Amino acid sequence: MTPSDEILDIVDERDEVIGQAPRGEATARGLRHRCVFIEARDAEGRLFVHRRTATKLVFPSHYDMFVGGVVGAGESYDEAALREAEEELGVSGLPVPEPLFRFLYTGDKHSWWSAVYQVRCELPAPQAEEVAWHTFLDEKELEERLGEWPWVPDGVEAYRRLRTYRSA
Repeated sequence: MTPSDEILDIVDERDEVIGQAPRGEATARGLRHRCVFIEARDAEGRLFVHRRTATKLVFPSHYDMFVGGVVGAGESYDEAALREAEEELGVSGLPVPEPLFRFLYTGDKHSWWSAVYQVRCELPAPQAEEVAWHTFLDEKELEERLGEWPWVPDGVEAYRRLRTYRSA
């Protein structure tokens, strides 16, 4: 089974399941589904930042300050957050990511309910199929790169909301 064949729950504007579809179809038709964003920091508080591989279905070769991905059909946000974090960071036995908040992301062609989490990860070994390059950046370094690198728009939106959430 390819990532495009993965079955997703399709949800409405209230995040209630209204159907199911393969991931490829959901992406092609712009069907609203669920997604998780996990902020991973090291012991020094620096943020894990990576460039997505060129083979990604959505936003290939873009930079991201979160690991994460889609929530599978029948899967909870919490289950998806741990699965996606361990997969993309290439570690097992990761602490359960801490849930922070949810929001509805709506872009030009995409829309998904998004759950934002945080977790600590000391020694990532990122999954080669997902991550082309990675590093840890402090807040100042990240802010400098925001205007320089092509970033995934949903990640930038989640990052801005996370900053607002933390300043409240």
